[in-house]
Amino acid sequence: MHATDGFRFDYRPGTIRVGTGCVDELGAELGSRGLDRALLVAGRTVGTTPAVVDPIRAGVGDRLVGEFPETTPDKTLGTALAGLRAARAHDADAVVTVGGGSTLDTAKVLCALSTHGDAAAQVAEEAVETGHLSVADDADPLPMLAVPTTLAGADLSDLAGITLTLDREVTGNRTPPSGGVRDPRLMPTALFYDADRYRTTPTPVLAASAMNGFDKGVEMLYSPLSTPITDGTAARGLRLLRSGLGTLLDDPMDGDRLADVLAGVVAVQYGLAGTEGYRASIIHAFGHGFSHGSGVHQGTIHGIVAPHVLRYVFDRVDGRRDLLASALGVAGADADPAEATIDAVAGVRDDLELPARLRDLNGVERADLPSIARAIRADDLLGVAPDGIDPSIDGIESVLDNAW
Repeated sequence: MHATDGFRFDYRPGTIRVGTGCVDELGAELGSRGLDRALLVAGRTVGTTPAVVDPIRAGVGDRLVGEFPETTPDKTLGTALAGLRAARAHDADAVVTVGGGSTLDTAKVLCALSTHGDAAAQVAEEAVETGHLSVADDADPLPMLAVPTTLAGADLSDLAGITLTLDREVTGNRTPPSGGVRDPRLMPTALFYDADRYRTTPTPVLAASAMNGFDKGVEMLYSPLSTPITDGTAARGLRLLRSGLGTLLDDPMDGDRLADVLAGVVAVQYGLAGTEGYRASIIHAFGHGFSHGSGVHQGTIHGIVAPHVLRYVFDRVDGRRDLLASALGVAGADADPAEATIDAVAGVRDDLELPARLRDLNGVERADLPSIARAIRADDLLGVAPDGIDPSIDGIESVLDNAW
């Protein structure tokens, strides 16, 4: 994108609240929207951990009518359908969800299914058969208020991924296909980034998710859908994240640096899911290639592959290297902006104490790399790789070999 070409930016996020203790305002936010009966949706661990959910319960107050602590990392369509049944059993008019990306995705799919009335189960069955799930044209989804507890940076989004099975869990060696749903009406109505909620997230999970969120800022800058608006938010977000991420390994985390992290993760994803398209790109496509079968956190994969993917990009195109180096605070008269950017991204990974080689991961074998390369090549996000980048399967395998 060049500013002289003009641009279009259509992005409609929910209300954003950032700050320690902001979940105290959940009930007031519901009340301001005329919502009186909220179902709390959470994971099996998060939803049964008092240190996490008790402040949410207190914040929602007497508007809390039921709980569904049943989401899992498998994020199956069957779980979303069960959550919808729980919402209807409690006559809920809103969903409050707390947790990481899998929980938020499951809750969004629950809300999408809510638009189909009595046909929701049939729509879910058809989605398993066809791979297609949509929001009904003639009804609005249940509104969703989100309390993220990880830093992957996909909260301010109107899309959700889901595993296309009606089972509640994925068992055995079978891997059901993945699908998704996107609709502007699935954007969370309000989001609460409460520092205290992140203090309860296990450090390895938080660190891996932070790498994923950090890479959203990197990719927003070289996305062919970038705009001066997203350049500004992504660059500012990257600076804030670089300032604060190191505290994620501290016990206790420093309050000021954690505040920078939360402001940064909001900024790097602001505009990510615009109506023009999704502004994540090739690094995320590589991450998706590992999403089935390995069981490795996406952020862990990002930490390993991102420097190698960036080198592949910079060897072939400009990739907005000067802007990236400036945003990462490593631009200098004598510095090669491409090398400085690669080193800075690798440095973030190292500061988060994430692995640097694929061979060090349990569940990833070298023999898997050709099939992973094919999955990466088929990923939709390669369609929004930086201008001039269209890797072949052989090219993708070469990046994976370097990351091995």
